[in-house]
Parts: sequence; structure tokens; C-alpha cells
Amino acid sequence: MTKKHFGIGLAIAVAVGAAAYAIWRWRDSGFSWADFAASFHHVDWSWLSLAFALVMATYVGRVLRWEVMLRPLRKDASLWRIFTATAIGFTAVVLFGRAGEPVRPYLIAKNEGVSFSSQIAAWIVERILDLLMVLLIFGLALTQVSHSAIEPGPRTRVVLQVGGYTAGLTGLACLALLIGLRQFRAPFQQRLLRALSFLPERIVTKIQGVLASFEQGMESMRSASSTLLLIAYTIIEWLVIAAAYYCLFQAFPSTAKLSVTDVVIVLGFVAFGSAIQIPGVGGGMQIATVLVLTEFFGLGISTASGIALVLWILSFVSIVPLGLGLAFHEGIRWRNLRHLDPEEPKPAGIEP
Repeated sequence: MTKKHFGIGLAIAVAVGAAAYAIWRWRDSGFSWADFAASFHHVDWSWLSLAFALVMATYVGRVLRWEVMLRPLRKDASLWRIFTATAIGFTAVVLFGRAGEPVRPYLIAKNEGVSFSSQIAAWIVERILDLLMVLLIFGLALTQVSHSAIEPGPRTRVVLQVGGYTAGLTGLACLALLIGLRQFRAPFQQRLLRALSFLPERIVTKIQGVLASFEQGMESMRSASSTLLLIAYTIIEWLVIAAAYYCLFQAFPSTAKLSVTDVVIVLGFVAFGSAIQIPGVGGGMQIATVLVLTEFFGLGISTASGIALVLWILSFVSIVPLGLGLAFHEGIRWRNLRHLDPEEPKPAGIEP
């Protein structure tokens, strides 16, 4: 079994296990479709509209952050082209699951005339920055669980606090990795290529080209000012995400009592759950939301399911109409985007 198949199998096993637990909880808690529908009856649409506006703002923030990473390669990069690729890329994630992740760096590379490998490097930097923020926020929130609405037993309290400190330390490790990526320079490449010299020359030459492109993508991390700007954009990005979650929970009477700490705890669990995306239907995010709201905050399973559905639509599906419209305008064939080939001279699925 290859590593890829093992990773896919592990993700499916985790998703199935979480889904089985959720189904077991539904069976024993008396899930009611009437209560599920009733959870939408008294929604405060002003809070929900504000949450939607904040979610849309997060995509603009991602565009600004990516433009910083493009500057060393393309000083005149178009924010609109990056936004188009971002909207289409996140739409691909909703439609294809995590298999759609390469679409965004691929389209940005093609639209801006830079290498695909360099934009994969930019994507890795973005993932590390986001993971860093999730871990730090989540860790801080869990260590403050005693000040939240959660009422765990003594053992659960200790587990949550230990988990918080572990998440915080892992976040610091991510920060160290981020700093280490700044040192990705020629000497490391030369040592790696010497270690791979036993491979056929054609393969070594291709690896050398990929490493050179990857180094180009890391150029934004060479400058202290660019690194600080990336970190600043990331902090603002996640503050806006947290604000969007807060507004959404304010829109529902059953969660309007949640404090900022409570919302951050939910955000931390949901962020981890969203790593598992079933094409077209999400999955991990909704399960994580339901489990946290029922187990930690005492909501009924029906109400929690309704809120989880709205949260998923707001966080992921809301970009799909715009992404589809932009893809149609660009002449992109979604069928081709599922089989990206970075060697092609033109973007996959874009008509000449």
C-alpha cells in the first residue's frame, strides 16, 4: 500500500469513525426533524449577513497574502487574477474535496507566468501560517476552558488543558519550521542532489528544476519585512474568521450566549475537522461542529445539526456561485481541473 493510499485510508477511517459516533449520538438523543427545522425560525439575519460579509473578506485577505509571496517573482501581479484563481480554487475544494487543493496554485502559476512548483511552495507557506494560527488560538482557548461555558469534569478539564498546551507547543514548532524554510538555499539543494545522484540523470535533472522553482517560491521568506507582513495578514485573517464565527453564533438564540473564548474553542475544533472534506458534502466540519456543540455546550442534536449546516454553507459553499461564475467566464472545464498537468504550456481547461 502506497503512502498516498494509506493517508486516504486513514482519513476515511477517521471520517467513518466520527460519523459512526455522531449517528450513535443521534440515535440515543432523539433527533427531530421538526426541531432541526425550528432552529432556522428565529435566526437574526442581520448577524448572519455580517458573518457572510466577513467570510467574503477572508478571501480578499488570502489574495493580499498570496500577492506578497508573488512579489519576488512577479512585481506587477494582478490582484484580480489572484482573486479569480482563489475563488475557483476554493470552489474546486468544495466540489472535489482535498483533491482540489492544487487548483489554486496551478491557476495562479499559469495566470502570472511563474512555475507551478514555486506556487506549491507559496501554498505550503500559507498552510504553515494557517496551521500556526489555528494551533496557537486553539491552544490558548483550551487553557482558558475554566473561564468558558464548558463544564467538564476534573479529568476532562486536565485533558483539555494538556491538549491546549500541546497545541500551543506544536504551533511554536510550526513557527520554527517556518523560520527554517527561510534557510532553503543552494547548499541544501546541492547536498540533496548529491544524495540522489544514484538516480537516472533525467530524473535528477527534473528534481533539480523542481527544487529551483521551489526556492523561487520561498523568496518572499528571505525578507524580514515580507515575513512580518505575511504574519500580520495571517493574524488579521484569523481574527476576521473568528469574528465571522462569533457573528454566526450570535444569529442563533441557542448559541448567542457563547463567549469569545467559547467561539474560539469551537473554531479550533472545526478547523481541525475541516481538514477532512468529502467532495460536494464536506463532512468533517459538520461532524466536529455537532460534537462540540452537543458535548461541550449542551445543545440538542437537532439544533446543533442545523447550526453546523449553516456554518458549513457560510464557510465553504458561499464562494461556490462566484467561483463557478468566474470559471465559466474564464472558459475553464472542471473535468480537466481534476487531472492537472503542470507540464502543459496552457492552463488545463482554459480555451485559447
